[in-house]
Amino acid sequence: MHRTRGKVFGMVAAVAAAGLLAACGNNDSTATSTPTLTPTTTKTSAAATPGGDAPSSGQPAPQSESVPSVSATERPAPVPSQFITTPSGSPALTDRDKTFLEELKKKGITPAASDIALTAANLVCQGKAEGASDDQILTYVTAIAGSDPSFDESKMSVEQAGKVYVDVATSSFCNK
Repeated sequence: MHRTRGKVFGMVAAVAAAGLLAACGNNDSTATSTPTLTPTTTKTSAAATPGGDAPSSGQPAPQSESVPSVSATERPAPVPSQFITTPSGSPALTDRDKTFLEELKKKGITPAASDIALTAANLVCQGKAEGASDDQILTYVTAIAGSDPSFDESKMSVEQAGKVYVDVATSSFCNK
């Protein structure tokens, strides 16, 4: 029995050692050299130091710091128009989006941000188009409704809010 335990311990130690060596193997992702920047200013000479004398400590005079210059031609590309947003930070709303949000308000739901409600509406439409079950769609939309910071459970349950999102999206968003 002691021999078996010793063999097992030996095998465990061998596997651990092999794993350790494999972990310390060649790593091609590490840098092999340090990049150097070429200074855009000249070095300070001993004649340029105050008093015109070289430092008495025998050390070379300090170099002035260099700052890489940025060319006037190096400018970022303009933002594509599809990503331009309104001052509030959200994309411009379409008439369909506005209608959906107004219908939600009529049913007692005012989302903190339009993108939360529109995400739920798009999920409803996509789920219905792909043939997802109503229970699956309702589960995801209920989670989105419940995660809205402005959701107030004292006004309605999260399940009821999810149902409102699905009903309103189906009637005023998906087929428009």
